[in-house]
Amino acid sequence: MSDYLVIVESPAKAKTIKKYLGKKYQVLASIGHCIDLPKSQFGIDLKNNFAPKYITIRGKGTILKEMKEATKEAEKVFLAADPDREGEAICWHLAKALGVDEEEPCRVEFHEITEAAIKQAFKKPRLINQPRVDAQQARRVLDRLVGYKISPLLWKKIRKGLSAGRVQSVALRLIVDREKEIDNFKKEEYWTLEALLRTGSFEFTARYFGRKGKKHVPASRAEIDALLGELQEKVFVVTGVKQKERRRHPAPPFITSSLQQEASRKLGFTSRRTMMLAQQLYEGLSLGEGGLVGLVTYIRTDASRIAEAAQTEARLFIEKEFGKTYLPDKPPVYKARRGAEAAHEAIRPTAVSRTPQQVKDKLSRDQYRLYRLIWERFLASQMSSAIYDTVTAEITAGDCQFRATGSQVRFDGFMRLYLEGQDVEEKEDSGPLPELVAGLELQKRELKPSQHFTEPPPRYSEAMLVKVLEEKGIGRPSTYAPIVETLQARGYVTREKKLFFSTELGRVVLEQLLEFFAEILNVDFTAQMEQKLDQVAAGEMAWVEVIRDFYDSFAKDLQVAEERMEKVELTPDVTDEPCPNCGRLLVRKMGRFGLFLACPGFPECRFAKPIVREIEVDCPECGKSLVERKTKRGRKFYGCAGYPECQVTTWDLPEKEKCPLCRYLTVKKGDVWRCARKECGHLLQDTQAVLPTAKKVEKRKASGKASKIKTGESTDD
Repeated sequence: MSDYLVIVESPAKAKTIKKYLGKKYQVLASIGHCIDLPKSQFGIDLKNNFAPKYITIRGKGTILKEMKEATKEAEKVFLAADPDREGEAICWHLAKALGVDEEEPCRVEFHEITEAAIKQAFKKPRLINQPRVDAQQARRVLDRLVGYKISPLLWKKIRKGLSAGRVQSVALRLIVDREKEIDNFKKEEYWTLEALLRTGSFEFTARYFGRKGKKHVPASRAEIDALLGELQEKVFVVTGVKQKERRRHPAPPFITSSLQQEASRKLGFTSRRTMMLAQQLYEGLSLGEGGLVGLVTYIRTDASRIAEAAQTEARLFIEKEFGKTYLPDKPPVYKARRGAEAAHEAIRPTAVSRTPQQVKDKLSRDQYRLYRLIWERFLASQMSSAIYDTVTAEITAGDCQFRATGSQVRFDGFMRLYLEGQDVEEKEDSGPLPELVAGLELQKRELKPSQHFTEPPPRYSEAMLVKVLEEKGIGRPSTYAPIVETLQARGYVTREKKLFFSTELGRVVLEQLLEFFAEILNVDFTAQMEQKLDQVAAGEMAWVEVIRDFYDSFAKDLQVAEERMEKVELTPDVTDEPCPNCGRLLVRKMGRFGLFLACPGFPECRFAKPIVREIEVDCPECGKSLVERKTKRGRKFYGCAGYPECQVTTWDLPEKEKCPLCRYLTVKKGDVWRCARKECGHLLQDTQAVLPTAKKVEKRKASGKASKIKTGESTDD
């Protein structure tokens, strides 16, 4: 019998921690939330201060029973879920369900899964932080009020299966508003003029910018032709030269949102994939004889702070590998966003000495790529700034003024290791200019006019959308991935070439929400609500007060909407894809089981096909993409895009990581990854040492019996 019981969320995390704690500690995994609001009922008592009616999640009864038995035998119970509001709530629910004394320090918090961090955390257990729990509870109740009250209204007035969400609907508004900006944009013609000039044997380019100190942009061919005629006989003369030093500073280490953005730009990952891989790196991966090792710090954070010990380690590494010139005089301090939790750290490697190259052979390709991104970004954030020498020359030709800029890297600094990605390509002047002095006459080699047109704002990519949500204070970084997935699953938006397009359905839903629930759809209101939740977490505001303030006006809006919202007939979206049978342009429609393409000539032409969603995983048999499909009864499954020639299918979500034993496809169910090939069945995240339930699963598999043990999952409303 173990003296102490430790409960965490996931089997992988449990196994890594068990290695550090020793035989006196039994470590079990709750597999996420065990207690939550019911899915099939509203679950909020409006007449009793919005009290939530919590239940045991379906499928979690067995896990709770096992934990209760272990609690009876343990001298002390430690609750060690993740160090955020969600983790605090898990611990609070478990304490009540297991009868753990909340007046005694039972909460263990750590931000990295390393031996030193784990042992230090267990020396200083604390009480459960009730304000954090209240903040999570307030968010849950708010989201339940909006989702469960508005969604049925949309079912009656527009179509079944739709949903509205407090944050989801604001994200939809951003995408639709951007679409309107693009549709309403009127492009305008403009011209630029470059002069190819020469002094001695050196040629360089100067750009026309105006007359007599005033900026001028030619707006037509006639204007540029007149300008060219005027310049034919003019002499180009240098009138001034300015030299200055420009410093480019490194980007701060990653927080959750910036990691999602950069992984999207540089690696092409969706937010969901980034968070899944980052969770694996945090919870621990096998590095050989050393067993499971947590490679990065906690991944759900909005703080840019770095622990002093980690900065010291980074500075020693930089000096050794790059030299003193790459080390700033003082460790950099990065400004945290408003509302960031002071106790949290930025995302960083748990050991800088554990270089990406050292662990490459022990990680999957994508695990390695993400770890390398985190490692390089962190180390670069602690390095010296890059230094550019820039020269700007002012050149005149009659009344016309030109400008030439040269920029050259004098010291690469952090850029030797890492450069931040960009949503839209940014051009920097590069290359040196010749020696120029005021009064120097230049030889005109060529005048090169170019026609341009102003462009509308770009559509949102996932990285750009996450960036805007963060900048406007909408939602939490950990919610961005499910928000994006929900918008696509409901058919409100589609993603083409990594860019979001709103659908007719999305626009209609938003129009109705804006008419009757304008306050909820207000970006500033949503951001203010996030600030109130931060105040609740800080103990500065009561959670019931936040809910009551919201519900008083929301209930009135809801009553008006129920009385006045009219039934809407949807107009199908026309695509540019012709029907293979009759040539008409196919339209995008929403059916019982999601979006599909259909011929508008129905019933004369009955052609239709599902819109399949690629999931970034290749078929293990033929190499084509795996896609999400649905059965005739609407059950989701995943299959090869080459069907019927290739008939690879699975009910569970496929992952990019291949089985380390047979190199076949792996799938994820709950928090467990396993090989999809029945003959192999290898567990990538071994749960055998974590819960007796998992042992039963393995025994049944070994005996050839199908397992009947299931685990439930908590999902956002």
